[in-house]
Amino acid sequence: MEDKLSVNSPRRVLSFSKRRRATVSFLDRDDKHSGNHGPKPSEVYGFVGSITVIVASVVFVVWAYVPDPWLHSIGIFYYPSKYWALAVPVYAMVTIVLAFGFYLGLNLMATPPPTSLNAMFDEFSREPANFVPSMSGDEQPIQPISDIGIPKINYRMFNGVK
Repeated sequence: MEDKLSVNSPRRVLSFSKRRRATVSFLDRDDKHSGNHGPKPSEVYGFVGSITVIVASVVFVVWAYVPDPWLHSIGIFYYPSKYWALAVPVYAMVTIVLAFGFYLGLNLMATPPPTSLNAMFDEFSREPANFVPSMSGDEQPIQPISDIGIPKINYRMFNGVK
């Protein structure tokens, strides 16, 4: 009868011995080393990162906007030139704008011209198959995936244009 008993509780540990008898041990409520308690590493990194960003922002604003005589009066004599408070953000913004421009230029260079057949067909193009539904009735099955041919597109777009 004892072999058929099982205990399913998060506070109890069920272990089996070699004799296949179940033993139950109760965890102490004050045991801090059992289980996965405490913050995850990603939470700790996020907290430390957010505090670091706040402190760095305050230090940057103080360095950039407080006049030099005030910094000297509180004992701060060694700091970078105020030129860099404006130059570094401007350089970063110009670098980002140039990176977007460079990326756009690479994409335009890789795009075939509109008159090229590569703009209409490639190795992944699929011609529409002659699909005859085998079902009779109101419901029509979905046709297989295929590309729409240029003559059909031209007919639909420019049929009424004179």
